[in-house]
Amino acid sequence: MENKTYILKNVLLETGFEYDNNEVIKTKTDLFCIEVENGKIKSIKANNPHANGIDAKGHLMLPAFKDMHAHLDKMWFGLPWEAVSPKRKTVKDMIAYEQKMIPEWLKTSIPRTEKLIDFLNAYGSDYIRSHFNIDPTSGLDSLKHLEKALGNKKKSVDAELVAFPQHGLYYTDTLPLLKEVAQMDSVNFIGGVDPYSLDGSVEKPMEQIVQLALDNDKGIDIHLHEMEDSGMRTIEFLIDRTIENPKLKGKAFVSHAFALSRLNQKEAEKIAERLGDAGVGIVSSVPFGNMIMPIPTLRKYGVEVLVGNDNIQDHWNTFGSGNMLQKANLIAELYGYGTEWQLSRTLVFATRYKLPLDDKGNQQWPKVGDDANLVFLNASCSAEAVSRISPVTSLIHKGHIVF
Repeated sequence: MENKTYILKNVLLETGFEYDNNEVIKTKTDLFCIEVENGKIKSIKANNPHANGIDAKGHLMLPAFKDMHAHLDKMWFGLPWEAVSPKRKTVKDMIAYEQKMIPEWLKTSIPRTEKLIDFLNAYGSDYIRSHFNIDPTSGLDSLKHLEKALGNKKKSVDAELVAFPQHGLYYTDTLPLLKEVAQMDSVNFIGGVDPYSLDGSVEKPMEQIVQLALDNDKGIDIHLHEMEDSGMRTIEFLIDRTIENPKLKGKAFVSHAFALSRLNQKEAEKIAERLGDAGVGIVSSVPFGNMIMPIPTLRKYGVEVLVGNDNIQDHWNTFGSGNMLQKANLIAELYGYGTEWQLSRTLVFATRYKLPLDDKGNQQWPKVGDDANLVFLNASCSAEAVSRISPVTSLIHKGHIVF
């Protein structure tokens, strides 16, 4: 927290919607002065362009963005450019490659993780859910290096950490290590990956993951790329266990969940209702092509859909832009969210459901006492920001001006 006070003047905030025959046609805005003290918003007042403060130049202020699926510990970022190899076709191919390369990557992982955090900051993100490898090759080093980098960058980012057994619980001897890190306060979620294809069973590894989460008061975030019956069985398993253990509600997630992209509408509605009732969320990097996820259907049933960049220049994929606003834009384009109201709502996928205006146009953010986690954009409103992927001009994290 930044222990100081300052004023931001000429700050553009959304104040409501303008309607024509009950249809939103425009977002109303006005300029304000925002006082920040000790990392919090102390006051919000009518604009005084002559105030002794930092000039926001009429740029739009929004909640800082949240990247909810990243791998800060394991990527090529900061190394010379290299595209994905056509020789590595399966998850097991990737595991063999990681077992060879992780010792080399770890030598420079701390400064490269810091560079990647800077990269995400530049696009307005100040909060990251990051997975870290836990496996016999990495040992505890991926976690230790990630914690060091995050400590060095504490003025610009907060993070929640997922212990990620990328190499399987049993395919490699990872379970003892996972049990060890599950007890650590810095670890927030127990992860997993493709239990059937890697460990030969849905139930055996999933039972371990769920029990570790329950025993250590952690959440769950499972990588699930499997698109056959095993993928749906894994999702159903987590739903059932979350219903049986209500303390997991709102803390259990399936990342990717590509099996959902293979469902017809009736099937998607059925599983979305179950996910919503159980409080199991889906984390997506918003794939397209032959894998369109049923995000509108999931949201219809109240499923928390979180979004992240996932791969930013790594051996799995190189297409992660690092820009959460670009992810919101992709969702708007994929699902046809083109009106002023729809575009303004789509911003939720960049901010984890924090919006300046509620669905009826009542201002709900910012409020006095809110954390000063703020992003400024050269845009007239959030709808334009999503549609145009407007440039970020400044980021403030807990009152600290990052840039």
